[in-house]
Amino acid sequence: MNANFSPTLRQLRAFLAVYQLRQLSAAAQKLFVTQSAVSMLIRQLEEGLGTRLFDRTTRSLKPTAAAEEMLSTVERVLRDVDSLSADFRELSTLERGRVTLAITPTLAALLLPDAMRVFAQQHPKVRVLVNDCAPDQFISRILGEHVDFGIGTPERPGAEVETQRLMRDHLALVCRSDHPLANARVVRWSDLGRYPVITVRPGYGVRPLIDGTAADAGVALDVVNEVSFLSTALWMTASGMGPSIMPSAFARAANDPSLVIKVLSAPRVARDVSVVTKRGHSLSAAARSFIDVLKQSL
Repeated sequence: MNANFSPTLRQLRAFLAVYQLRQLSAAAQKLFVTQSAVSMLIRQLEEGLGTRLFDRTTRSLKPTAAAEEMLSTVERVLRDVDSLSADFRELSTLERGRVTLAITPTLAALLLPDAMRVFAQQHPKVRVLVNDCAPDQFISRILGEHVDFGIGTPERPGAEVETQRLMRDHLALVCRSDHPLANARVVRWSDLGRYPVITVRPGYGVRPLIDGTAADAGVALDVVNEVSFLSTALWMTASGMGPSIMPSAFARAANDPSLVIKVLSAPRVARDVSVVTKRGHSLSAAARSFIDVLKQSL
């Protein structure tokens, strides 16, 4: 036997077909190749192993003792290979699989319900696991590969991640219809200095962007309530506790008729929501499909 010889899958499939059918012509028909191709594969296998596998008779091929000895191993190898191929085929065709994503609770409530419902209808055997996390944990979940990707707005993404924009949003003032700014044609950052406001706590989510923009506009914000979740800011505003500053899309998603949403200007501050992946990390077919469904749902 050649010590460096490794049988190919084609050779093993030819061996098994000949063993089962005892004829080169029948084996060739089963494998959809020519009879000469099967003969060559068997000859290569015998030469590599250094032993005869079939004795030729006038009407059929008879397996030798060596063939009988290796049959169970060949069957097991081909069974494992076929099982592996089936697994990959199911993953690529989304017959099964798993998608894991990181997202803040606020964005999850805004973006995921419709996408999750549609994706579940289209691919019922693919599980979607949502890793809801605080904004300061968002990038670490992606870089640590605890998730396939994230959906959010990284404040300082860095070179280790790649972003693909899903939607563009803008910072807005949300107030009740009886607030003095509710009927203003334009609400500028400079207008906010006269009123107490509600927004997220320092260092959390959009707060650095809010503070930086206000400072650049020369405004000292009077923040009377600092919250962890924008949903809290919304009900506070609706209850008359003061206007709040937040991304306009979240306020619109609340669909509260008692609230007025004014996109802030001078400057108008964009805030992109993106798919965030670790640089060099390839997404599975299931993950790519979920992102496609999410884009369509927006």
